[in-house]
Amino acid sequence: MTTDLFNLTGKIALVTGASRGIGEAAARLLAQQGAHVIISSRRQEGCEKVAASIRDEGGQATAYACHIGDLDQIEAVFSHVREQLGRLDILVNNAAANPYYGHITETDPGSFQKTVEVNIRGYFFMSANACKVMKENGGGAIVNVASVDGVRPGDKRGIYSITKSAIIQMTKAFALECGPDNIRVNALLPGLTDTKFAGALTGNEEVLNSWLKQMPLRRYAQPDEMAGAILFLASPASGFATGSILPVDGGYLI
Repeated sequence: MTTDLFNLTGKIALVTGASRGIGEAAARLLAQQGAHVIISSRRQEGCEKVAASIRDEGGQATAYACHIGDLDQIEAVFSHVREQLGRLDILVNNAAANPYYGHITETDPGSFQKTVEVNIRGYFFMSANACKVMKENGGGAIVNVASVDGVRPGDKRGIYSITKSAIIQMTKAFALECGPDNIRVNALLPGLTDTKFAGALTGNEEVLNSWLKQMPLRRYAQPDEMAGAILFLASPASGFATGSILPVDGGYLI
């Protein structure tokens, strides 16, 4: 049995929402393990900054901006993958939207639409396109970054929680139908993590204390702690796992 279970040398990985936070941490770790990582988020400048930093550290990375709420941009990034790299082995669906924080009944149509377009439609068509490319090259791995809110809905995060629940079911559906093509699809459920995205929670002392009381570890996570779980799900270390839902939440869901 090989002990080099996290080696990604020769693999091509596409990470969305990779200009900061969990996505950036995951991209850096995948590159450290030998993958050529495509850094993707909405703005090319932010993508290139992370890609250049990875290259400066001796890793392999390129930048390609893609807003996954835009189907044309999704098509464009996969055209780039096919034409420039010829294959895709790993997709990390991490980009997400959470434009509304408030009572569920006051959710405005614009926020509803944006959240659904990114968190459900974006993940779906990123996965569908990735599976087609992976099938041509013998398989691959998809990691969907969902949320503990997809299991236990977050207060004042109604539509976000609903979309994250959909990602959990989407993970299982793709795993079921794409498994015969040697494509594994798993989901990570992060708990409260110190990112700009979670700033509305970590930056509010009352809300933060409420969260921490529900977490046995009594602290929130750092992005690197999510990156390790993403590496596990993307690598041969989890070679027999598909359709799995992995909470990394400091015990929040207990």
